[in-house]
Amino acid sequence: MANTIQEFTSNVKKPRWLLVTALCLALITIMAWPIVMSFLSSIKTSADAVAIPPTYFPQTLSLENYRTVLEYHAGLGTYVFNSLLVAGLTIVFCLLLAIPAGFGLAKYNLPFKEVIFMCLLASMMIPYQALLTPLYLMFSKLGLANSHVGLALVHTILQLPFSVYLMRNSFEAIPKELEEAAVMDGCSSGQTLRRIYLRLVMPAIVTVILFAFITSWNEFLGGIIFMNKESMFTVPIMLTGITSGTQGMVDWGALQAGIVVSILPCALIYILLQKYYVSGLLSGSVK
Repeated sequence: MANTIQEFTSNVKKPRWLLVTALCLALITIMAWPIVMSFLSSIKTSADAVAIPPTYFPQTLSLENYRTVLEYHAGLGTYVFNSLLVAGLTIVFCLLLAIPAGFGLAKYNLPFKEVIFMCLLASMMIPYQALLTPLYLMFSKLGLANSHVGLALVHTILQLPFSVYLMRNSFEAIPKELEEAAVMDGCSSGQTLRRIYLRLVMPAIVTVILFAFITSWNEFLGGIIFMNKESMFTVPIMLTGITSGTQGMVDWGALQAGIVVSILPCALIYILLQKYYVSGLLSGSVK
């Protein structure tokens, strides 16, 4: 009797799992198809890229589009270095501000703590584009316009509210008894943060790093407003230049090659950090 019930249950669950698997494969196909098409377009010749009617698969394999991207104006290496530098500075600024802010909002009985936190979250409702003009005027007076540090500060302003929100939830999820034990052992608040809390909230820190990197790497509007030197441009601005082409012509093959190149760092860092990313998003959700 038990074997019969078990066999019936397995037969019921099997079609359900097949359906879920088929649905997941369909979603993966839908999400991956544009990336696959960009890659196929990037290895076409210039004639194939603008052929009418368009073809899905390249008639002749060619790397001329990647050569165009590699040698475009200041060179691909310059643009990638600028983007990596700005993204790295953004990550450092976000961590230096979000970790102590989240720790203080989570562990200290500050006056009007919740009001401060709600005001911080309310800033996320302000359109990012509305802040660029006053920020540019202020940064110009401070000498931060057309500098990687200034652009990194702009990206930090964009990313900081979410980073503080994530860090606060992560710190709140840690039992207070750990802090009390550390105080009994003679640790100060700074030592408790460095020796205990930072290790326990590492998934949240990695999530902040991942979001800050992707936001900074893909951000375009701030970069094109704050930068006016070719040697200071980032990858998204380079892609805009390739799109414009010469005499208004769009080099579709080179554009797709640039898109593929720009996707690789984000995909790589996500693959390396995805374990911490998932746990970091869930930290603080259940107490």
